[in-house]
Amino acid sequence: MKYLFVHQNFPAQFVHLLRDLCARGDSEIVFISESGRAQMAGVRRVSYRMPPRARVDGPAPVAELARGMQRAAEVARAARTLRGLGYVPDIIIGHHGWGEMLELADVYPGVPMLGYYEFFYHPTGLDVGFDPEFAPQSDVAPLVRARNTLNLLALAGPGWGHTPTRFQRNTYPDWARGRLTCLPEGVDLTRCAPDPQARRQVFTLGDIEILPTEKLVTYVARDLEPYRGFHVFMRALPRILARRPEARVVLVGGDGVSYGGRAPGGRTWRQHMLAELGDSIDPARVHFAGRVEYGSFCRLLQRSDAHVYLTYPFVVSWSLREAMACGCAIVGSRTAPVEEFLQDGRTARLVPFLDPRQIADGVLEILEDGRLARRLRANVRRQAERTLDMGRYMAGYHALIGQIVTGDGRMAPPGAA
Repeated sequence: MKYLFVHQNFPAQFVHLLRDLCARGDSEIVFISESGRAQMAGVRRVSYRMPPRARVDGPAPVAELARGMQRAAEVARAARTLRGLGYVPDIIIGHHGWGEMLELADVYPGVPMLGYYEFFYHPTGLDVGFDPEFAPQSDVAPLVRARNTLNLLALAGPGWGHTPTRFQRNTYPDWARGRLTCLPEGVDLTRCAPDPQARRQVFTLGDIEILPTEKLVTYVARDLEPYRGFHVFMRALPRILARRPEARVVLVGGDGVSYGGRAPGGRTWRQHMLAELGDSIDPARVHFAGRVEYGSFCRLLQRSDAHVYLTYPFVVSWSLREAMACGCAIVGSRTAPVEEFLQDGRTARLVPFLDPRQIADGVLEILEDGRLARRLRANVRRQAERTLDMGRYMAGYHALIGQIVTGDGRMAPPGAA
């Protein structure tokens, strides 16, 4: 079977499916992307290059839409080259968020399409305006609607869609949900697994060394920024450090901005929060590890005594699933995307996102109550085994692909109801 994948980055959300298809060895796979130097044996990369932004007279939302249409045109140009070389896929799989797939039905009419629908933006009620510390600008609503235009164009076109959580599916309008399968993403439960010996040994990460007698509090995000609660977690640290002198904290994440705005004054959010908190943060006990390779990341989770995961009402991070699989004692935000994965008192301690004191108290409770911590770790690992199994995820993916390719409309795709 011939596949055509499309995403501006490689391999993006499709990494597990690509690995599975390559392992099966019976597929021909081409991936169109703009960036990413990574390579994968069995996957042929085709790159496109974005031109300079088009000069558009009008407000910012017009420029946003124009950029998406530019991207659609460049992907279509790459696809026409492929078609000219004789490559006609049996299915096209890609991400609809940036407009890349909008013209592919013109290049490959009649070829089934499966689109990844990640999030439908709302001017109020979800991430925008959730944190009163960062009030949205008065003109944010038109820009939010413009971001949805690409999703709406995709929904008006051919093909089926999927999304990884009920929360994400429910951000879409009622009329659209019937075309979106909820396909929960999986985790490698073998690689991401508890290690009973991890807290009995000296743990090292670069020049950071954590002794078995010390308590390790962990926090992970792609970038250290408010969308993932970095600012409120930092404000929780002075209370944790004062109450638990043996506690050490390791934060993993870059200094960029993946979501939301930049810190004031041209600083990173890390610099901004360190300036705010001053001497209440002991640099000998609070360590910023930056971004780390995957093996070190897994070992960090295995060693963690209390792991903090916070997010706005937005797309949940892969790291939450991996923390569950590693059997972390998790302190999570009581926000809808987290509550889909975790239950307070059973698989985690859930706390208000905006309350540093309650975040600190959740961490302290886990550090001080060994019986609670052991119960949460065991329960969350069992939850991961029930709901995040990679084999089940791949089976669901292949079933959905098979149904779309064969055009079997006798039953709704799994999770569509």
